[in-house]
Amino acid sequence: MAESVGNFAIQLAKLGNAHVTATCAPEHIDLAKSLGADEVVDQTTPGGQALKSPSGKKYDVVIHRGEPTSWSTFEPHLASKGKIFDVKPSLSSVKAYTLKKLTFSKKQLIPVLLNCKAENIDFLVKLVKEGKVKTVIDSKYSLSNAEDAWAKNAENKIFGKIILEP
Repeated sequence: MAESVGNFAIQLAKLGNAHVTATCAPEHIDLAKSLGADEVVDQTTPGGQALKSPSGKKYDVVIHRGEPTSWSTFEPHLASKGKIFDVKPSLSSVKAYTLKKLTFSKKQLIPVLLNCKAENIDFLVKLVKEGKVKTVIDSKYSLSNAEDAWAKNAENKIFGKIILEP
């Protein structure tokens, strides 16, 4: 899980006493661990690309925000009632969702369209102010270099927020 969705997901899951396995690029492994991940999988390795837990645990919940990944990659690593919440749904994830619903599968892939409600943002801000959740800053750019910040974001290899400063 890279970027802020993953950063917050790791921390919120740990606040809920969940065992967290994160996947990320090798340069972000220490940061993922510092945010509370119990296990971190290097997404550039065969095991990481297969989303295999280092401890062999089956996943109850997966928050997926990466590149489109086939159901066959996730399915062997899900618990009997495991659910994948895909926060960057693709056409293939919508198809997998429909198929799983039609077949009454207990394992599900659920496309999620994020809707930021004021009360949820207020709750996150409260957690940040209390020091229970931290915002990770990937990089800072001056406003005059906004195109460089945009290019960095387009690489899809950030781990945190990109800040534009005056």
